Parts: sequence; C-alpha cells; structure tokens
Amino acid sequence: MALPADRGRVDFATWTPQHFRWSLARAVGTVTLARPERKNPLTFESYAELRDMFRALAYADAVKAVVIVGEGGNFCSGGDVHEIIGPLVRMQEAGDMQGLLDFTRMTGDLVKAMRACPQPIIAAVDGVCAGAGAILAMASDLRLGTQDARVAFLFARVGLAGADMGACNILPRIIGAGRAAELFYTGRSMGGAEAERWGFFNRLCASDAVLSEAQELAAQIAEGPSFAHAMTKRCMHQEWSMGVDDAIEAEAQAQAICMQTRDFGRAYHAFAARQRPMFEGN
Repeated sequence: MALPADRGRVDFATWTPQHFRWSLARAVGTVTLARPERKNPLTFESYAELRDMFRALAYADAVKAVVIVGEGGNFCSGGDVHEIIGPLVRMQEAGDMQGLLDFTRMTGDLVKAMRACPQPIIAAVDGVCAGAGAILAMASDLRLGTQDARVAFLFARVGLAGADMGACNILPRIIGAGRAAELFYTGRSMGGAEAERWGFFNRLCASDAVLSEAQELAAQIAEGPSFAHAMTKRCMHQEWSMGVDDAIEAEAQAQAICMQTRDFGRAYHAFAARQRPMFEGN
C-alpha cells in the first residue's frame, strides 16, 4: 500500500511499503532495507518512499520511535550503481542540470523529513554503511553499531563533494569538524571501534544483537513522554542556528508547553505514590 499523496494519516499497523519492509511492535516501527544481495542500496523509488514515510510519521500517534536496519549483515551501500549512478551520469552527459538538481534536492528532502519527524530514530548498523547509507545513519538520532561496521562518506572517491544531504552541517556536530573533514576528504572507511570512539556510534553491540538492542532501546524511549521527546528533538535541531540566549528562551517556552501536558502531572502523581509513571503522550 502506497502512502497517500497528501502525506496525511496512515495506518502504520497495516501499511506495506513497496521498496523496503516495515513492522510495528511495542510502538516501535522498524524499517528494514531488504536488498541483501546488493548490500541494501537505495533507488530513486526507495529514497522517495522513505521521505514520504518520515513525513507521514508526524501524524502517526501509534508510532513512538523508529529503528532503521539493513538485511543480511550490511546496513546500506548507498545509491544503487546501476539504478541511480548510471542515470545520473547520463543526465550529466546530456547537460541535464535540472534533473541533477531535482535528484539532490529529493535526497536532501529525506534528511529533512527524518529531522522533522517527531519520533526518535535509531540506526542499527552492521557491515557496510556507505555513501547515502552513512547519511541515513548520520541523520538518525542515535546509532548502535558493531565491530564489523564500516562507515564511509565516500563521495570524494566518486568525484563528488562531501557536501551531500546535509553532511557538512550534521556530521561535524556529531564527531567534530576535523574528524569529519578527514572522512570527507579521504573517503576512507571508519571501523566500528573508531566510530564509537569518535562518538558516531552510541555504543557497540554484537552483530547478532544490534537489531534487538536497538529495538529494545527504542521501546524504552517509546514508553516515555512522546510529546516531550518530540519537543526535545525539535529543540536540538532548531538550536543549531541559535545563540545561547535565544536557545535558553526557546527552551523556556518549550518546557512551559510540556508542563501543560497530562504526562507532566502523571509523572508527579506517580512519584508521589512511589509508582512508575505511565505516559500517554498527551
């Protein structure tokens, strides 16, 4: 079942995407990139469907967190060489600048949709995580990896800039400007232990446990105050371009809004009764 053209409400409990797999359990949606024979590359169609899915999640009250994973021991090898790179080269040879710009804007819209969707996103990364695959992991809120993960922003190796899908803005904020510059200029792979040491991965897991640990972490987040989590995500994103004084004022307003939710009262009354709060997201 395709997403509606107006990106309105979608029944994510029954939704079946066309270009990847989707499942929903414990209020956690799991996106599985499922082309293991090619190390799960993206196509024009999967880019667009992922973009539309993350946009639609803004209206999905039943989904509290999202996990992205690849099938078959790899996360994502980036854009499919035959289905994306080849057509882009033909556009370049034909002088189709508008077609090239339409593509790069569409891929950037995927990252915008990931950052704008209210649900925290966790990437479960094993094996190859390259090009646009590395961007998917980067654009997630949290990243769990493995020793066998190989993260590469390899655009320089194919004659392109590291400036892709917001990478020059986001990656330096995660691992630091100098480290990001090294990865952009060399296109080399960053191993799992190095990625954890540099702060790209929140932690390392065994290859056979990275998905289950990501889903468990997502379920823990999903049990929390989802309205407040969405506010945290929005503030972390918006405050990148703010000075400290503006950020403090923005957070004062955001927290006052959160204090009007019933979840805030539920937490207090549960604490007073020495019980665990049961958040409902309102």
